[in-house]
Amino acid sequence: MKIEGWRDYWRKWRGTTAGAPPRIHSDEVFWSWVGALLGLGLLSWLGARFFAPRDLPLVIGSFGASAVLLYGAPRSPLAQPRNLVGGHVVSALIGVLCWKLFQDFPVLAQSLAVATSIALMHLTRTLHPPGGATALIAVIGGPQIHALGFLYALVPALLGSLTLLAVALVVNNLPRTRRYPEFWI
Repeated sequence: MKIEGWRDYWRKWRGTTAGAPPRIHSDEVFWSWVGALLGLGLLSWLGARFFAPRDLPLVIGSFGASAVLLYGAPRSPLAQPRNLVGGHVVSALIGVLCWKLFQDFPVLAQSLAVATSIALMHLTRTLHPPGGATALIAVIGGPQIHALGFLYALVPALLGSLTLLAVALVVNNLPRTRRYPEFWI
């Protein structure tokens, strides 16, 4: 690469001149807070009440990131139902498969799970960034997660994302200024 090419490359690191994102109205902040509180609260309660006694986790860390998208940015294409549910399920399946095939090579299993999840979410039009974490959790989640095997794609990935979706449908449509979803499929 020529010197000019390197200069252009490094210039990209400066970002654009668009400036900082605009401030969010306090109503948006409030409804984002309510959605996250109710969505994760319901998920946690269901998990403790019905799933923990059966050694099934219902709450995984990637759902925190999903809550940011669903309740904090409900109009984002990455927060739509297809992306939320499909992204978690596809990624969970990939994560479990990578664990089963490459558990003796944890570095490979971890990186392959996330990279392959991104590729498959792109190909299935279900890109949901927290899905990458769902795939990674399948690999690094420990004995309780590993014991689930492919059940991990159903509980917690599918059932948890459907619970967050149900709350998003209710909460994001309460105020006049919000609408959810933008699209289903």
